[in-house]
Amino acid sequence: MISFDLEGGRFNYRIVGVALSKNRVLIHQELGEEFWTLPGGRCEILENARETLARETVEELGVESEVGDLLWIVENYFKREGKRWHELALYFSISFPEGHEIHDRSGPFKGVEEGTDLTFQWVPREELSEWNLVPEFLKDRLTNLPTVTEHLVWTDSKERVIRRDV
Repeated sequence: MISFDLEGGRFNYRIVGVALSKNRVLIHQELGEEFWTLPGGRCEILENARETLARETVEELGVESEVGDLLWIVENYFKREGKRWHELALYFSISFPEGHEIHDRSGPFKGVEEGTDLTFQWVPREELSEWNLVPEFLKDRLTNLPTVTEHLVWTDSKERVIRRDV
Protein backbone atom coordinates (compact mmCIF):
# COMPACT_ATOMS: atom_id res chain seq x y z
CA MET A 1 0.00 0.00 0.00
CA ILE A 2 1.27 3.42 -0.82
CA SER A 3 0.81 5.09 2.53
CA PHE A 4 3.61 6.15 4.84
CA ASP A 5 4.53 8.42 7.72
CA LEU A 6 6.86 11.37 7.32
CA GLU A 7 7.87 14.04 9.75
CA GLY A 8 4.79 16.16 10.28
CA GLY A 9 2.21 13.81 8.84
CA ARG A 10 1.11 10.85 6.83
CA PHE A 11 0.94 10.53 3.04
CA ASN A 12 -1.79 8.36 1.54
CA TYR A 13 -2.45 7.48 -2.12
CA ARG A 14 -6.09 6.37 -2.41
CA ILE A 15 -8.18 5.22 -5.35
CA VAL A 16 -11.93 5.76 -4.97
CA GLY A 17 -15.02 4.42 -6.73
CA VAL A 18 -18.19 6.41 -7.36
CA ALA A 19 -20.92 3.80 -7.81
CA LEU A 20 -24.43 4.94 -8.75
CA SER A 21 -27.55 2.80 -9.01
CA LYS A 22 -31.18 3.90 -9.05
CA ASN A 23 -30.12 7.48 -8.22
CA ARG A 24 -28.27 6.19 -5.15
CA VAL A 25 -24.59 6.35 -4.23
CA LEU A 26 -22.72 3.48 -2.58
CA ILE A 27 -20.92 4.51 0.62
CA HIS A 28 -19.17 2.51 3.31
CA GLN A 29 -18.01 2.73 6.89
CA GLU A 30 -15.32 0.86 8.81
CA LEU A 31 -16.47 -0.67 12.09
CA GLY A 32 -15.94 1.84 14.91
CA GLU A 33 -15.67 4.93 12.69
CA GLU A 34 -18.12 7.81 12.94
CA PHE A 35 -17.82 8.85 9.30
CA TRP A 36 -18.73 7.29 5.95
CA THR A 37 -16.76 7.46 2.71
CA LEU A 38 -16.81 6.07 -0.80
CA PRO A 39 -15.41 2.58 -1.42
CA GLY A 40 -11.86 2.15 -2.65
CA GLY A 41 -8.45 1.67 -1.20
CA ARG A 42 -4.75 2.22 -1.36
CA CYS A 43 -2.78 1.52 -4.48
CA GLU A 44 -0.10 -1.17 -4.32
CA ILE A 45 3.35 -0.39 -5.66
CA LEU A 46 3.51 -0.90 -9.47
CA GLU A 47 -0.29 -1.23 -9.69
CA ASN A 48 -2.17 1.31 -11.79
CA ALA A 49 -5.20 3.13 -10.40
CA ARG A 50 -7.80 1.25 -12.45
CA GLU A 51 -6.32 -2.08 -11.38
CA THR A 52 -6.43 -0.95 -7.76
CA LEU A 53 -10.09 -0.06 -7.93
CA ALA A 54 -11.05 -3.29 -9.70
CA ARG A 55 -9.14 -5.29 -7.07
CA GLU A 56 -10.67 -3.36 -4.17
CA THR A 57 -14.28 -3.92 -5.30
CA VAL A 58 -13.68 -7.66 -5.52
CA GLU A 59 -11.96 -7.71 -2.11
CA GLU A 60 -14.55 -5.56 -0.34
CA LEU A 61 -17.77 -6.54 -2.11
CA GLY A 62 -17.07 -9.83 -3.86
CA VAL A 63 -18.15 -8.40 -7.21
CA GLU A 64 -16.18 -7.21 -10.22
CA SER A 65 -16.69 -3.63 -11.31
CA GLU A 66 -16.13 -1.78 -14.53
CA VAL A 67 -13.97 1.27 -13.93
CA GLY A 68 -15.14 4.28 -15.92
CA ASP A 69 -14.17 7.93 -16.21
CA LEU A 70 -11.80 9.77 -13.90
CA LEU A 71 -14.03 12.35 -12.19
CA TRP A 72 -11.74 14.06 -9.70
CA ILE A 73 -8.10 14.33 -8.74
CA VAL A 74 -8.25 15.42 -5.11
CA GLU A 75 -5.53 16.74 -2.85
CA ASN A 76 -7.12 16.15 0.53
CA TYR A 77 -5.66 17.55 3.77
CA PHE A 78 -7.24 16.48 7.06
CA LYS A 79 -6.55 15.39 10.62
CA ARG A 80 -7.20 11.80 11.76
CA GLU A 81 -5.83 9.59 14.50
CA GLY A 82 -3.97 12.60 15.92
CA LYS A 83 -2.01 13.10 12.68
CA ARG A 84 -2.15 15.48 9.77
CA TRP A 85 -2.82 13.59 6.53
CA HIS A 86 -1.86 14.52 2.99
CA GLU A 87 -3.94 12.35 0.72
CA LEU A 88 -3.82 12.20 -3.06
CA ALA A 89 -6.99 10.53 -4.30
CA LEU A 90 -8.26 9.62 -7.74
CA TYR A 91 -12.06 9.27 -8.00
CA PHE A 92 -13.40 7.11 -10.85
CA SER A 93 -16.95 6.24 -11.80
CA ILE A 94 -17.56 2.52 -11.40
CA SER A 95 -20.43 0.23 -12.35
CA PHE A 96 -21.43 -3.29 -11.43
CA PRO A 97 -22.78 -5.94 -13.79
CA GLU A 98 -26.33 -5.33 -15.00
CA GLY A 99 -28.79 -7.42 -12.99
CA HIS A 100 -26.34 -8.20 -10.18
CA GLU A 101 -27.94 -8.41 -6.73
CA ILE A 102 -25.82 -5.52 -5.44
CA HIS A 103 -28.14 -3.08 -7.26
CA ASP A 104 -31.15 -4.34 -5.30
CA ARG A 105 -29.69 -4.10 -1.81
CA SER A 106 -31.56 -1.92 0.63
CA GLY A 107 -30.38 -1.13 4.11
CA PRO A 108 -26.86 -1.74 5.36
CA PHE A 109 -24.91 -4.78 4.18
CA LYS A 110 -21.55 -6.22 5.15
CA GLY A 111 -18.26 -6.36 3.34
CA VAL A 112 -14.83 -7.44 4.54
CA GLU A 113 -11.31 -6.53 3.57
CA GLU A 114 -8.29 -8.15 5.23
CA GLY A 115 -10.14 -8.69 8.50
CA THR A 116 -11.66 -5.20 8.57
CA ASP A 117 -15.43 -5.16 8.99
CA LEU A 118 -17.08 -2.80 6.54
CA THR A 119 -20.72 -1.74 6.31
CA PHE A 120 -22.02 -0.62 2.92
CA GLN A 121 -25.15 1.38 2.24
CA TRP A 122 -26.85 2.73 -0.89
CA VAL A 123 -27.93 6.32 -0.15
CA PRO A 124 -30.25 8.41 -2.33
CA ARG A 125 -28.22 11.31 -3.71
CA GLU A 126 -30.71 13.85 -2.40
CA GLU A 127 -30.16 12.54 1.17
CA LEU A 128 -26.35 12.76 1.21
CA SER A 129 -26.39 15.98 3.25
CA GLU A 130 -27.83 13.97 6.17
CA TRP A 131 -24.83 11.61 6.31
CA ASN A 132 -21.41 12.17 7.90
CA LEU A 133 -19.72 11.66 4.53
CA VAL A 134 -16.08 12.63 4.06
CA PRO A 135 -14.56 14.46 2.37
CA GLU A 136 -17.50 16.77 2.76
CA PHE A 137 -17.33 18.14 -0.80
CA LEU A 138 -18.87 14.84 -1.92
CA LYS A 139 -22.28 15.74 -0.47
CA ASP A 140 -22.68 18.42 -3.12
CA ARG A 141 -20.54 17.06 -5.94
CA LEU A 142 -22.20 13.64 -6.06
CA THR A 143 -25.52 15.24 -6.97
CA ASN A 144 -24.01 16.77 -10.11
CA LEU A 145 -21.06 14.79 -11.45
CA PRO A 146 -18.55 16.64 -13.62
CA THR A 147 -18.48 16.13 -17.37
CA VAL A 148 -14.70 16.61 -17.42
CA THR A 149 -12.04 15.65 -14.89
CA GLU A 150 -11.61 18.22 -12.11
CA HIS A 151 -8.60 18.84 -9.89
CA LEU A 152 -9.75 19.77 -6.39
CA VAL A 153 -7.89 20.80 -3.27
CA TRP A 154 -9.83 20.05 -0.10
CA THR A 155 -8.48 21.36 3.19
CA ASP A 156 -10.49 21.13 6.40
CA SER A 157 -13.89 21.74 4.82
CA LYS A 158 -12.68 24.25 2.22
CA GLU A 159 -12.71 23.46 -1.45
CA ARG A 160 -10.81 25.04 -4.29
CA VAL A 161 -11.26 24.00 -7.91
CA ILE A 162 -7.84 24.22 -9.44
CA ARG A 163 -8.55 23.14 -12.98
CA ARG A 164 -11.21 21.44 -15.03
CA ASP A 165 -10.44 19.05 -17.90
CA VAL A 166 -7.10 17.99 -16.49
